[in-house]
Amino acid sequence: MRSAACIQAAQMQEEDNCCRVFFRGVYSCHWKLSSNSEGRCAGCWFILVVLVSLVSLCWMYICLVTFNDQDEVNWQGFTQLSLWVNWFMLLVIISAVLTSYCLLLLLFALFQVALREPLDLHWLHKVLLGFGVLFIFFGVTGISIKWRKEWPTVPLSLRATAPFLQFGAVGALTLLSPFVFKGFHAAKAKWSRFFIVAVPLAVSAGIFLCPLYIQTQCPCLTEQLPKKPDLIGHRGAPMLAPENTMMSFSRSIGCGVTAFETDVQLSKDRVPFLMHDHQPGFLLRTTDVKERFPDNITSNSSEFTWEELQTLNAGDWFLKTDPFRSVSKLSEEDKAMARNQTIPSLLQLLRLAKQHNISVMFDLYSPDWENDTEDVVDTILESGIDPHLVLWLPPAKREYVKKAAPEFKQVYKDSERLRNKSGNLNVKYSYDIEEIRKLRKMNVSVNVWVVNERWLFSLMWCLGVSSVTTNSCHLLKDMRHPDWVMSPQTYTIIWIIVDIASVGMMAVLYIIYRKNISFCHRKGTATQQNALSAMDDKEQHPFLEKN
Repeated sequence: MRSAACIQAAQMQEEDNCCRVFFRGVYSCHWKLSSNSEGRCAGCWFILVVLVSLVSLCWMYICLVTFNDQDEVNWQGFTQLSLWVNWFMLLVIISAVLTSYCLLLLLFALFQVALREPLDLHWLHKVLLGFGVLFIFFGVTGISIKWRKEWPTVPLSLRATAPFLQFGAVGALTLLSPFVFKGFHAAKAKWSRFFIVAVPLAVSAGIFLCPLYIQTQCPCLTEQLPKKPDLIGHRGAPMLAPENTMMSFSRSIGCGVTAFETDVQLSKDRVPFLMHDHQPGFLLRTTDVKERFPDNITSNSSEFTWEELQTLNAGDWFLKTDPFRSVSKLSEEDKAMARNQTIPSLLQLLRLAKQHNISVMFDLYSPDWENDTEDVVDTILESGIDPHLVLWLPPAKREYVKKAAPEFKQVYKDSERLRNKSGNLNVKYSYDIEEIRKLRKMNVSVNVWVVNERWLFSLMWCLGVSSVTTNSCHLLKDMRHPDWVMSPQTYTIIWIIVDIASVGMMAVLYIIYRKNISFCHRKGTATQQNALSAMDDKEQHPFLEKN
């Protein structure tokens, strides 16, 4: 009888309340406390929830740091499907929903552990977690196959974010420590307790000590920062106007760019004009060629005359697709101007550059590079622009270009071609950092492309690059110093303070938890004794129970 009374007294302490019912219902859809034990592999499903949450966080981080290249992803999607959709933003939204779901589910699971509730994960959550794993798997596989060159962006981004990620991880450890304490106290098997202690200790040691291997974004103090990189307008200012149009290049002048970056092709009658897309259907994305020449939308540039190209509208697509979600910020006058843009010739751009003393750099996308090079050089020389303002990037017939126009500044796409030659370097921002520093010490001008985000521009600034090609010149022009500048000495001090504060808070939380356990134990013992006394009284005076 006394043992039954003890069980009844213990159950009185675990009566359902709104908090228990809510977390139990969301996690397992059991709105009433079940007398059955936890379902099979409940602990395994809890571990899966933890792992999927961590993986989804990593995947979300990858999506955010590669946001810089969203335009390239959308362009690749267009070339494959011939349909312009902001594929990257769709990917980010789905990833954000998945990550939020996993983190909330993990939060509910932790509360289940804290409240000593059964970890019976509902089958719907299991299915959704499976879909999440598949989504991330296909995302990683897609990047590895179609966008492999983007992977170096992830370790590069850690130079800017690693210190702050470490601070956040320390904070998360501190907040999760009470759940570890409760799990250790609730565990009865020795191996369970060892596991609960060993894993958090190993993770904590890794997080607390990882700054030993973290390189801060700026290895120098703010006073020693290199000169701010010059801005080169990537196809003009494509966030403010349709790319590769005169309106776009005019808008980039207002950003203070030192050079125009564009792409050149030749028409059927040998007129160089500006257009990036150079595959079949090259006019389909940025013009109304489908309406003007419905039977000729898969042709290349050499099948259109300059007169035919001038009839195409090159701006209306910008207003319809809003590739950078910036159209809403334009005035009605700007929208009307954008709607009436046409394909410009290289000569038009050269005249604008000459007028404002701005350099011009371009790629040459044409079927016949050998002959096209000569026509482009002739067009540049005939324009009257200062030859020193021409940054010659196309590799075709470079020796011819050096002889025909020796004052052009030669720009190379890799350091191998640059060695033993005079000229500048133009590479992707994920290029070897140490090589960039080495070249800058040799006073070689290094331009990196395409830099759109502030964190990436800040990192390139700290590395000392000469210039960056950007879509967002209007956002970067106002930066007076890099974001998140932190010297190694400053980071070391903050790191030590944060780690000591975290360990101290964990110790305080553990002491508070132990006191609460002792208090609850004493209170529970008194409650059980009162219950037993009341039971004894009822046994001795049964007529009192009847009354």
